[in-house]
Order: sequence, then structure tokens, then C-alpha cells
Amino acid sequence: MLSAKSESDITSLAPSSPSRSPKRPVYYVQSPSRDSHDGDKSSSMQATPIYNNSPMESPSHPSFGRHSRNSSASRFSGIFRSSSGRKGSRKRNDKGWPECNVIMEEGAYDDLQDKAFTRRCQAMIALFSFVLLFTTFCLIIWGASRPFKAEITMKSLAVNNLYIGEGSDSTGVVTKMLTVNGSLRMNIYNPATLFGIHVSSNPVSLIYSEITVASGQLKKYYQPRKSRRTVSVNLEGTKVPLYGAGSSLSVSSNDRVVPLTLKFQIRTRGDVVGKLVRVKHQKQISCPLVIDPSSTKPIKFKKNSCTFE
Repeated sequence: MLSAKSESDITSLAPSSPSRSPKRPVYYVQSPSRDSHDGDKSSSMQATPIYNNSPMESPSHPSFGRHSRNSSASRFSGIFRSSSGRKGSRKRNDKGWPECNVIMEEGAYDDLQDKAFTRRCQAMIALFSFVLLFTTFCLIIWGASRPFKAEITMKSLAVNNLYIGEGSDSTGVVTKMLTVNGSLRMNIYNPATLFGIHVSSNPVSLIYSEITVASGQLKKYYQPRKSRRTVSVNLEGTKVPLYGAGSSLSVSSNDRVVPLTLKFQIRTRGDVVGKLVRVKHQKQISCPLVIDPSSTKPIKFKKNSCTFE
């Protein structure tokens, strides 16, 4: 039989035996090694037991605080070394943090807007100044070129055929009719020293009592600067009805004359600076004539025979 322990023995053993508590789980913290580099994923495993905060369950050795500081320092140092790629490649400040290059802005956003607006204003002012100067230059050139007008001299009019007869028009009305064939010669001189001219005209007309009995057209041409040219225009009119205007004309008389008027307009255009600066002139010419149908000699124009407007 087992001997029963006395109450005094139990009381004496109670304070001497340590109190047993259930074992606490041990946790491990993984931290990168101090010698790790970029791209190196290997890390050392360090067992760091986690205890409760009660002083009864804390370990007896005092190395816990130093170990935690070392592990935290290794974590921070490992991060900065991996980002830089090599040890000691960056400068550090007083607190040990690596220095970074900070890009400073040159100015406020309002200042940039003001500078852009100023540049646009300068560009607009420069463009306006260029246009103003160029326009002034063109006006000066245009004003200096205006006095250079083409000089026209009427030479002669040769009437090859002039016939007065009677007939009927397209509606069957009986009236006197006039047929004229001739050639007009004139001289055109360009006095301009800087540009040539383009010469043209409206239809050249021979008029009897406000009725055009013959007409012709001057072909458009270009005449160089400081040059002179003689041009000719063929005039032709066949069986032109005169109606009441021909009542004074006699068909049978041999000594009859026909009063006619030569009218036309000469137009000249000079391109001084391309199509930007052009000088245009026009002259209205009128020459009264008396034509003898029996004569074939050319009619020469005198200096004051024609009017130029």
C-alpha cells in the first residue's frame, strides 16, 4: 500500500516546485541578409522568438533589444543597397539617409503662361511689322512705276475697199448697205526701264453716224521694257445696213466721200513685282476720218489728228 503523504509534506513541496504553464508558440521573422545585392533573392533565416510582455515569461538573457535593432538596420540597409546596385554609391545626409537628386521647377505656372503670351505677342508684332514694311515698299514701287505710260502713235489707215449699195437685211427691209475693208497701223513704245507690259485692246471700230461699219481686234502681246513696236489691225465690214443714217449717201455719184470715225481703247498692264504690284493704264483713242472710195492711198494721221483720253 502506498503511504499517504502528510499535509505538511504537500505544503512544503508546493512553493518549491515551479509553476508550469502551457508552452507558447515560437515565431520566426525573415529578414534579408546584409550582404544581399540586386536581383539576389536569397535571405538568411533568423529565429527570433516572440514572447509575451509579462516579465515572468521573458528570457533571462538581455540580447533581445540589440538583436531587433540589428535586424531592422539590416532590413533598411538591404533595401538601399539593392536599389543603388553597389555599396556606398550614394551620399548620405546627417541622419544616414541617402541623398536624392531633386528636380526644381524653374518658376510658377503663371510665369510660364506670361512668357508664352509674351512670345506670341512678339511674333505677331514681328509679322505685322514685316507686312507693313513690305506693303510700304510695294506702294513706293507702285508709285514710282505709275508715270511710265505706253506711248501710242497712230501711223496710217489703208482702205482697200469701200462700196455703197442697196439691199435688204435679214428681215427683208430695203436699205443702203456699206462694205469696208482696211488695215490700221500704229506704233507703241514702252518707256519703263524696270518692267515689260502686256498690251491689249477692245474691238477697233469704224463708225458711221453711230453705226459700226467695220471692226477688228488687236492681238494681245507682251512688249519688253524700253522697246518700240509697230502693230497692225485688220478692219472688215460686209454689207452693213445703214437704215435711216444712209439717206445722205449717194450711190450713183462718183465724187462722194464717207465721213467715218475710228474709235478704240488700248490697255496696258505691267507686272512690277510679280502679281503683287501691277501698273495698269488705258487710253481711249478717237480719230475722225473722211474716206474717198475712189482713192486707194493710205490715210496718214497727223500729230493732232487723234485725241487720247
